[in-house]
Amino acid sequence: MQDLTTGSIPRHVVKMAMPIALSMLFQALYVLIDLYFVSRLGKDAIAGVASAGNVSFIVMALTQMLGVGTVALIAQAVGRKDQNDANLIFNQSLLLAALCIAITLVFGYGVSGFYMQRLGADAATVHAGTTYLHWYLPGLALQFALITMGSALRGTGIIMPGMIVQMATVVINALLAPVLIAGWLTGHPFGVAGAGMATSLAITAGVVMMLFYFVRMEKYVGFDRSQMHARIAVWKRILAIGLPAGGEFALMFVVVSVVYFIIRDFGAAAQAGYGVGSRVMQSIFLPAMAVAFATAPIAGQNVGAGHHDRVRDTFRSAALMSSMLMLLLTLMCQWRPEWFIRFFTSDPAVVAVGTQFLQIISWNFVASGIIFTCSGMFQALGNTVPSLLSSASRLITFALPGILLSMRPGFELKHLWYLSVATVAVQACTSVWLLRGQFQRRLVARPEVGVS
Repeated sequence: MQDLTTGSIPRHVVKMAMPIALSMLFQALYVLIDLYFVSRLGKDAIAGVASAGNVSFIVMALTQMLGVGTVALIAQAVGRKDQNDANLIFNQSLLLAALCIAITLVFGYGVSGFYMQRLGADAATVHAGTTYLHWYLPGLALQFALITMGSALRGTGIIMPGMIVQMATVVINALLAPVLIAGWLTGHPFGVAGAGMATSLAITAGVVMMLFYFVRMEKYVGFDRSQMHARIAVWKRILAIGLPAGGEFALMFVVVSVVYFIIRDFGAAAQAGYGVGSRVMQSIFLPAMAVAFATAPIAGQNVGAGHHDRVRDTFRSAALMSSMLMLLLTLMCQWRPEWFIRFFTSDPAVVAVGTQFLQIISWNFVASGIIFTCSGMFQALGNTVPSLLSSASRLITFALPGILLSMRPGFELKHLWYLSVATVAVQACTSVWLLRGQFQRRLVARPEVGVS
């Protein structure tokens, strides 16, 4: 356990954000490695895998439901020096993870074909996406166990074990992808099915490694059979914080699905270009997301300890760091956006769509960084409803206008990207306004104690 209630706030943010960023970079490589080899199979395969990969937003929504609640409650327990409550939260979150694994597998296999038929641009895209999903689902389901254990460690201020495990799984995936997708060494390529296989096998290995760490090395929180029977009151505590945070990712799924629905009439090349561009964008977001992930346990421990000034300082430091990082990345995308796209495909139509998307959408990077930071602060405060409300605003400002815009004569893809930039800016302003209100309500309840 690491005490984050004393010492330099910026130093804590940097110290935690750097390994988180590295871990998230390796996590993003799962998708990028698969996308690199799948792109060799043609634009239909790219479009299918990219469309199917959107399902990960739903799983991310559910994993965040557990992860965010676990991080916030364990961090606050650490701030109060209440180890028993931290351990109880950990064991109950594992029970919820097991339940979510079962639900994901049953529901995923039941609706994967229907989902792809609604979004796929053509029969080949539908077939590729459905095949990929069937092999990818076991890995998606096991993310619940991986995220829960990693979140528990993050709540106690420990980052390195999760980072090492994440790096190891990416190495495994990188080794398996060319073998299973392209048939290297074996001469038996599995195509898009191999992409799903490689990821599922790698995540399975990661879960085994995390289990080994908790059994042999972790001392502050760990497996306790006496705490492993369902306690509904504790589940309510976890879900009260986690459900709104999970709802954010569910809304992201809806928004991205709307985009795929709108652009499907432009053909597989448009879906492939957007798929590559959006995956690159998600990777570019990693530095800002790492800062946000670091913000939650740092501010959370200080909320638990009653150090209100340090909570505010955490937001100011994190928002400044995130904005500077995202400004640099914006400049890179304005300079040579095509470099990011051509690494994955040489198809001129796909490159054109992906390049245009990345160049326009990069204007919302700074605003996105602010949104991520606010989200981390809402988690630390133990109230993620404002973050959900901020995300839900995009259904009104982006999804509905986007559908209406697509029905107008002369509609082009760039119109949708510009609309996205404007609505993300509105969302950032909304998030800051809502966070200010939470500070006024929650950081004045009791006097400051023991501020270093």
